[in-house]
Amino acid sequence: MLVLLALGLLVTRLTHSAIVWVEEAYPTAAAIQLLHGLPLYRGFWFDKPPLQAFVYLLWDARIGAPLRIAGAVFVFLCCLAIRRFGRDLWGPREGLVAALFLGFFLTFGIPSAVMAMAPDLLMVLPHIAAVYLAWRGRPFWSGLAAGVALLVNSKAFFVLAACALWVGSGAGLLLLGFAIPNLAALAWFGRPFIDEVWRWGAIYSEQTFALSTGFIRTLDWAGFQSALVIAAAYAFWKEKPWRMAVWLLLSLVAVGAGWRFFPRYYFQLLPVMALMAARGYTLLGRWRVVVWVLLLIPFVRFGPRYAMLANDLLHSRQTLWNDLVLNQDSKAAADRITGDGTLLVWGYRPDVFAYTRMQAGSRFLDSQPLTGVLADRHLTNSTVAAPEWAARNRRELVASHPTWIVDGLGPLNPRLAITNYPDLRDWLASYREVARTRFSIIYRLSKPQ
Repeated sequence: MLVLLALGLLVTRLTHSAIVWVEEAYPTAAAIQLLHGLPLYRGFWFDKPPLQAFVYLLWDARIGAPLRIAGAVFVFLCCLAIRRFGRDLWGPREGLVAALFLGFFLTFGIPSAVMAMAPDLLMVLPHIAAVYLAWRGRPFWSGLAAGVALLVNSKAFFVLAACALWVGSGAGLLLLGFAIPNLAALAWFGRPFIDEVWRWGAIYSEQTFALSTGFIRTLDWAGFQSALVIAAAYAFWKEKPWRMAVWLLLSLVAVGAGWRFFPRYYFQLLPVMALMAARGYTLLGRWRVVVWVLLLIPFVRFGPRYAMLANDLLHSRQTLWNDLVLNQDSKAAADRITGDGTLLVWGYRPDVFAYTRMQAGSRFLDSQPLTGVLADRHLTNSTVAAPEWAARNRRELVASHPTWIVDGLGPLNPRLAITNYPDLRDWLASYREVARTRFSIIYRLSKPQ
């Protein structure tokens, strides 16, 4: 069964070989800069914890099949970890079912979420490991795993809190293990690490969505994951494991932190839900057929997309899918960049770096820190979250001279076009427009500096 699971993870992910989702393009772009010899945070702006970039070095920051194989291997490791946890908690059946549940729901979900090894997905493995080690009575190693999780995702504080439920008098060792990797990161990366990850992250978290968004998206999640919800609810009702219930509550609070509720945020719930659903599936007996029926909901919703992508790959044709319009435009823009040099991407279009593999021509991989407008709204909104900080960053920008500029934001939101900033006009006079795509304008340095 595990072999079939591994094969299914690999095949489904390979259907996305021609796609680069933006959440994986950003760490890919960062890893490419590391390969060019630029130091993280000091050499280029990166607003994610450090392991998000360094993990992508394991496959040389390559896109296509290497990226998809890496994703399949990672999710399979998560499945093996949850299988071990479930087996040791209850038995082999629960372990296997937990692994299958986790693999299924990390495949049949919103494609941009389940495919991209972004912070929320990358934290699944250390999340499972940390709580498992706490349950086994190994507080130091549990804390170390939770500390590694924090170097992937700031929501690891909630993982640490879940671990504390099991360690009792070992809380000191738990905190020691948690502190070691993060104090080391702080000492190594210094102030830029604090500014780009934590200060900028705090600004990001302050920009919340409407109150109704959280309730609607959580109900949507529960509907698509109803097999997990029903089976886990049955296990909670039958066995009333209070630590598991608190772990679930902490994970739900983590999902709601910042009140944004993107689909990938719900990965925080999957470890505890997969475990409890596996137990519930076993306890349901002949009624477990209900779980099988409910699994059809995400399978029918998301399964056909894999078949469509596979068919397009086999026929070497471009997929017609609205979700891919910007990614395909980034590929078109990258194809119009000829020759060597350095690159500035204006907008949140890091896939241009993924396609060109070029060195950044400034310290900025995207325009968020230059405009102060966050990427999850800058296509339609021009509200500046950090105007003074953005102005300082633009003053830094004009001291650099990238060979190429791709404005992938202006054609979509003219108010944020690179030509619309008075403090950049003299600097931009050294560039000439050389090409356009549907959603991008490409400039090349024309005057020697």
